[in-house]
Amino acid sequence: MQTTPAPGLTPDYPELLHTAREAARETAGQGRVADYIPALATADPDAFGMALATVDGEVYGVGDWEQPFSIQSVSKLFSLALVLAHGGDRIWRGVGREPSGNPFNSLVQLENEHGIPRNPFINAGALVVTDRLQSMTGDAAGAVRDFLRQESGNPLLDTDPVVAASEAGHGHRNAALAHFIAAHGNLENPVETVLDRYYAHCSIAASCRDLALAGRFLARHGLRADGSRLMTGSEAKRINAVLLTCGAYDAAGEFAFRVGLPGKSGVGGGIVAILPGRAALCAWGPALDAVGNSVAAVAALDAFTTASGWSVF
Repeated sequence: MQTTPAPGLTPDYPELLHTAREAARETAGQGRVADYIPALATADPDAFGMALATVDGEVYGVGDWEQPFSIQSVSKLFSLALVLAHGGDRIWRGVGREPSGNPFNSLVQLENEHGIPRNPFINAGALVVTDRLQSMTGDAAGAVRDFLRQESGNPLLDTDPVVAASEAGHGHRNAALAHFIAAHGNLENPVETVLDRYYAHCSIAASCRDLALAGRFLARHGLRADGSRLMTGSEAKRINAVLLTCGAYDAAGEFAFRVGLPGKSGVGGGIVAILPGRAALCAWGPALDAVGNSVAAVAALDAFTTASGWSVF
């Protein structure tokens, strides 16, 4: 049953979040926590949180919505936004905008396409984005961290050094991707620097509240929390488009089918989703499906858009 409010009435956000939480509870026992990064393997598979931040700055939450977790690939959304804000469309010379249809750490596709990653949200593409942000700012991870601190209002938000070290110690495939990209002349900085900064921003710990607030610039058509413009409305639209088609690994089509919103997932269990003109959402549950998306978070977002009737379609 949809609960879309009549014109002029305030939506019942707490009730919508309660509906989402109940849907997440029904997924108990499904999926498994990421264990290829050992520091992530200790997460509670039954944890769940969800937050909504409106374009006007109201914040609502349910469950473990203020518990920090490793944001992992959700950080790729923010690194791309900062590169576009600093350098405009130049990033698209080194990375594509098409869905991959392959696992997020695939080497085969990168070889076939001569070191140009298919999109900025698979690992190869995110390495290119990190490289360009490093050239622009001198500290790609610090730029992402500072942006998240400013937009969320949480000055304590930071990289978890234990998770970063765990990623670096088990990052052989990412290193192979980076070296292959460099061999095709598509990195500007040393491979070791790019990998270090990539692991550092993927290992940032933040809560659903933090990420919902930080994602509002996409719901606000490029406007930051303080009212300044990070990017044009057209650039924000384009990021949302790439999120919709590429943001959920090689299950982006399934995510669009079920949820109907632009979104970016991470193997830490978080998913940020955007309601353009209305709000940003973040749902979190550590247990993942076979392609690396949170089972509980997808179910919660599906229930939210079904109950509210809000999507981009």
